[in-house]
Amino acid sequence: MTDAEGARLFRESWIAGVHKHFPGEPKPDYVTPWEETPEWERQAAGAVYEQVRQFLDLSGGHASRLSREQKSRFVAISWTAQMFKHFEDPKPGYVADWPDLPEWQQQTDADIFEAIEGAVA
Repeated sequence: MTDAEGARLFRESWIAGVHKHFPGEPKPDYVTPWEETPEWERQAAGAVYEQVRQFLDLSGGHASRLSREQKSRFVAISWTAQMFKHFEDPKPGYVADWPDLPEWQQQTDADIFEAIEGAVA
């Protein structure tokens, strides 16, 4: 899978997770299609995709045995690092610690990990 395909998989998994887990109607920014996604966000999505892919590879595929919470935490901390990379002073919600994230976002992050896992298996 190319870097662009991995980034797009991340974004499409995010959108699917938002539609599945978000209570009510999500903000339009949460479900912006890939074609309209800002470049910084595409880069961040690609970087997190690559981190998950490498993590799975380095574990010999055994990272698939992580709990959904652990998978979600990995995606969340990887995303937080990207927010610090792309923004001098990111919004607090962009860099919130995992326990402070809403349940829908925690579940969506786990879905992202599992989508990447499925794609690289």
